[in-house]
Amino acid sequence: MAGKHLEGKVAIVTGGAGGMGSWISKIFAEQGAKVMVADTGADVEGRMGVDPTRVNAVVDEIAKAGGEAVGAVGDVAEMEVAEGLVRTALDRWGKLDILVCAHGILRERMLFNMTEDEWDGVVRAHVKGCFAPTKFASIWWRAQRDHGGRIIYFTSTAGITGGAGQPNYSAAQQAKTGLMLSCAQALARYKVTANCISPGASTRMTDRGRGVDASVGAPSESAAGTARDPKNVVPAIVYLASDAGADVTGRVIGATGHKITIWREPSWERSIYSESPYWDIDTLFEVMPETLAVEDGAYLKQPPRLSP
Repeated sequence: MAGKHLEGKVAIVTGGAGGMGSWISKIFAEQGAKVMVADTGADVEGRMGVDPTRVNAVVDEIAKAGGEAVGAVGDVAEMEVAEGLVRTALDRWGKLDILVCAHGILRERMLFNMTEDEWDGVVRAHVKGCFAPTKFASIWWRAQRDHGGRIIYFTSTAGITGGAGQPNYSAAQQAKTGLMLSCAQALARYKVTANCISPGASTRMTDRGRGVDASVGAPSESAAGTARDPKNVVPAIVYLASDAGADVTGRVIGATGHKITIWREPSWERSIYSESPYWDIDTLFEVMPETLAVEDGAYLKQPPRLSP
């Protein structure tokens, strides 16, 4: 058997007691990392307040298996809480190697029915909830100069293709990709990588999907051992978090079922030019449908769809 790929590493896992985050926490510990399991213990909508029960259960399971972990309960989008996570890791273990932001909430509603609270809550949890701990982790990494580190966010195809009933969630997922790309550029000089994972698995969040038949039980309850088992997502995260992942940065990695993919980020597909300083509007109306708006002889009327 190969050695432990995260031996001696220190990791913070936000959402670390969730359906997917708990597997990250446990497998990181199995791979030799010391893990801070950070979570609110709230429901999928983030409305149940703070509950340490699930966090303590994950920490206890890691300890019983011979690993080392500590729990942290609080809202990671609060700057004081985020700073406290990093400070606690440094005080307890003397360093920080890995930050995985696997937390998230859903508050689904069609755009025309969405409330300000539903918008602000989701964007805050996902985007500020990644920014805040990253800020304080990056302060320490910058001060060390050459210690290096790993940032791993969770994103979703909803950020690329959109979700009709998830305008807040879709916007947040695209925003996290942009934040990741910014981190990859800004922190490269300090040997810090930043990447996103786009997972596919059955968890409490996907149990709410529009295509789920609630009458036959939640899909997450029968996902173990199947392609939809959230445990399947973790190996790719272990790789990105390890020393072997040092050359991978600024990328989105898909982990769905038994398949791992690398996304091709949005890029220019084709261009048209006007040599005059200002495009003649009538000319543009003529050439646009014959150039940029055409692919295989058809107008691009639908948003892009990623292959399954």
